[in-house]
Amino acid sequence: MRVAPVGGTAVQDHVALAEIELCGDLIIAASAADEDRLSMESIDEVLKVAEERTHEVEPGR
Repeated sequence: MRVAPVGGTAVQDHVALAEIELCGDLIIAASAADEDRLSMESIDEVLKVAEERTHEVEPGR
């Protein structure tokens, strides 16, 4: 059996960590919602999709 060396060898996948955080945010929002499912608008709000769209470069540039 191989055992990883102790201290400082942990690899962090920042994309995976960000995805896990977004999933957690969705789970929290779903558990707090009154309805059975989150609406697409609610999902966009939790994932801050509208904020990303306002920061995009204007079309035609």
